[in-house]
Amino acid sequence: MWYFSTNKKSPKVNFKEATILGQAPDKGLYFPETIPIFPKTIMDNIENYSDEEIAFEVIKPYVGDTIPADVLRIFVAETINFSIPLVPVNANIFSLELYHGPTLAFKDIGARFMSRCLSYFVKNDHKKVTVLVATSGDTGGAVANGFYDVPNVEVIILYPSGKVSTVQEKQLTTLGKNIHALEVQGTFDDCQQMVKDAFADEELCKKIFLTSANSINVARWLPQQFYYFFAYKQWKNKMNLPVIAVPSGNFGNICAGLLAQASGLPVAHFIAACNANDVIPHFFDNNEYIPKKAVATISNAMDVGNPSNFIRILEIFSGNINRLKEKLSAVSITDDQTKATIKKVYEEENYLLDPHAAVSYAALKNYLAVHALQTGILIETAHPVKFYDVVEPVIGAKVSIPLHLQSQLTLEKKSILMENSFTALKEYLLR
Repeated sequence: MWYFSTNKKSPKVNFKEATILGQAPDKGLYFPETIPIFPKTIMDNIENYSDEEIAFEVIKPYVGDTIPADVLRIFVAETINFSIPLVPVNANIFSLELYHGPTLAFKDIGARFMSRCLSYFVKNDHKKVTVLVATSGDTGGAVANGFYDVPNVEVIILYPSGKVSTVQEKQLTTLGKNIHALEVQGTFDDCQQMVKDAFADEELCKKIFLTSANSINVARWLPQQFYYFFAYKQWKNKMNLPVIAVPSGNFGNICAGLLAQASGLPVAHFIAACNANDVIPHFFDNNEYIPKKAVATISNAMDVGNPSNFIRILEIFSGNINRLKEKLSAVSITDDQTKATIKKVYEEENYLLDPHAAVSYAALKNYLAVHALQTGILIETAHPVKFYDVVEPVIGAKVSIPLHLQSQLTLEKKSILMENSFTALKEYLLR
């Protein structure tokens, strides 16, 4: 498998090179030259295959010969060695719970897979790799956990000061060792721009071996396809395909779902459920892509004003907007609607949503109200405890804290406060 840059000005690379580089030299994102078709023999009998077998078949064509099959099987098994259940919320809506991993968030899957691939690729190079990543919340904790104490890898995480939840901040600032947190006085978009500027700086890249662990990295993005196949495996009514609503910020997650669909995964329709950061809903309404400064919401991991991965979605559909709109809708849900949804579903369905899943649930509920014969899946991306400071006042009750998280919440936060300036970041990296 070869990967080209979405800017079309860089040489094609294989999976190893794309993983190590993160972003293409022309500042585009890497995209597979061909979209492989998932084996029909497995798809037609998917209930008879293990999750490990399904995930291996999904990722194998993308990896090619850069990782031996026996090693890749181990990486896949270690990536998904926790429960990913599809549970009913009510008769028409099911929740795919992606929060049973070590940091209680869906990004555990991509981060765990990428950490193993990158470690494998650089183990014989005898040089240190610096993973530079911006986070709006969950990416930081998942990357920190996935790369913690990995030899020859240093991780530097930029996050917006005061704009991540208390639990998210603890998860990305308390590990130490090779994990370093930079608390930026700005928004996620500011953090992401600082990272992009770092990769574009020739002097910096000559002195430091930089790569990214955001969803712009193919090794972070591609394995997110796994759980869409797992959802279909658990879906009982194969004659009535699900509508899938995905909380969407930087659009890596829903892009992976659309890629899985292009590979043969049966899905009726996708909904990009956005918060007040409505760049893509606006695009769907007016065919105008106008980046905006991100605004803070209670679903903070989706506070993105210029979604990087949307360019990949356009690639999946070869730039055909009409065909894209047949497969995907995009809607914006307010904070007030999000809170009302959390409260209503908790009281009426006895199911607790985190703020991001609540955005997804509201968008899906609205869609099903118009398409009465269809049923759907919401992607529950994080455990509600990660946003207890938002959820508890809404439901008027305490959210139970998993044991392994209780100990982490007592640890001391260790971060470096940094001005919103690439110059400050560059000075830090060259320290």
